[in-house]
Amino acid sequence: MEIVGISKAKIEKISQFKKEDKWVTDYRLNSYEEFKKQSLPSFGPEIELDFSKIIYYKNDKQDEKIKDDWKQVLKPIREEMDYLGVIESEKHLDGIGVQWESEVIYHNMIKELEDKKVIFTSIEQAMKLYPDLVKKYFGTIVKNDENKFAALNGAVFSGGSFIYIPPNTTLDRPLQSYFRINSKNMGQFERSLIIVDDNSSLHYVEGCTAPTYSDSSLHAAVVEIYVGKNSKCRYSTIQNWAPNVYNLVTKRALVEEGGTMEWIDGNIGSYKTMKYPCCVLKGDNSKGTCITISVASKSQEQDSGARMIHLGKNTTSNIISKSIAKEGGNATYRGKVFIDKKASNSSSTVKCDTLILDDKSKSDTIPTNICHNLSSIIEHEATVSKINPDNLFYLESRGLSEEQAMSLIVLGFIEKFREELPMEYAVELNQLLKQNL
Repeated sequence: MEIVGISKAKIEKISQFKKEDKWVTDYRLNSYEEFKKQSLPSFGPEIELDFSKIIYYKNDKQDEKIKDDWKQVLKPIREEMDYLGVIESEKHLDGIGVQWESEVIYHNMIKELEDKKVIFTSIEQAMKLYPDLVKKYFGTIVKNDENKFAALNGAVFSGGSFIYIPPNTTLDRPLQSYFRINSKNMGQFERSLIIVDDNSSLHYVEGCTAPTYSDSSLHAAVVEIYVGKNSKCRYSTIQNWAPNVYNLVTKRALVEEGGTMEWIDGNIGSYKTMKYPCCVLKGDNSKGTCITISVASKSQEQDSGARMIHLGKNTTSNIISKSIAKEGGNATYRGKVFIDKKASNSSSTVKCDTLILDDKSKSDTIPTNICHNLSSIIEHEATVSKINPDNLFYLESRGLSEEQAMSLIVLGFIEKFREELPMEYAVELNQLLKQNL
């Protein structure tokens, strides 16, 4: 089944095909009404999308159920996942989910996690099996009237992950989801909901890719994360969308007392990106961190950053942004730090560094820092630099080619980001950067 264009009837068709409960259908239709009301963002890159031509749902194998054995996955898809390294990466994980176009096609988790009562499944399965748990959090951290693309996701979401970590539970290795757009004009609208209950921890890794087509594709995901008291969640992602993809994503975490949320966010591909992971530090003594890297090459606009909202007392946040612009690309940091008048004795540090590799490229830093009490502190630092010819000369004099010397300097520039990744993903990042420099 393939659905092109958007209307009330087509949204109802998606819901009927998925055999959803009435509350899910109602949420979709309410979101569609919000989508029609909302305007395109008044800031950031110019967005030129014909919403009537986008494929909002595609599932070539309507009778296919989610597999837990790669041998059961269709051979062309299995070979593609093997080529991309997804199958190999499963050896280093506690669980993995894979989405192809609009549906999750593969999901597996080690038995030890099942014994711990950990839930890791698709959002659709969770809505059927754990409706009360899903309804408690779904659409509460990211509401469907926040922006046009959050509303669009609420109307046509398909696939995505649901994770529940019970109280007093620690995972030894990450969980991972991998998302693949494989058709031109395809829209992917996964919806992820992660709940880390009190005194628990989770590391979640996300990967995204797409082949290149002449027609634009759209990725408009929504991620909602709840971090309980004294819990910790780390969300690591490296997206390498093709240069025809609009990557317009809304990600937000609500952090309770003593909790910690860490966003490790890499943006290498895509035509235009707008993504600002957010931490709402609701509880006292909660912490938020966002470390981002953006690489903008020819015709690319990476408009990314972070948002930290301090509501609790003694809350702390840290934003580190690394941007690289080359061949006329535009890498922009856009962020917001807000410290409420009741968030006494709070602090935030923002550090933005940009490396421009030629005379055609561009970078901007656009911070919004607001502090409403006298006992709190916001520190902001920004630097823009080019590769020093003396450094290139020194490395070349030691036997490196110009290309090797430049790669080494760039890898050093983003070291803070790389060191936060698991080893296998740091290696993958190195290879992606070498291909894009």
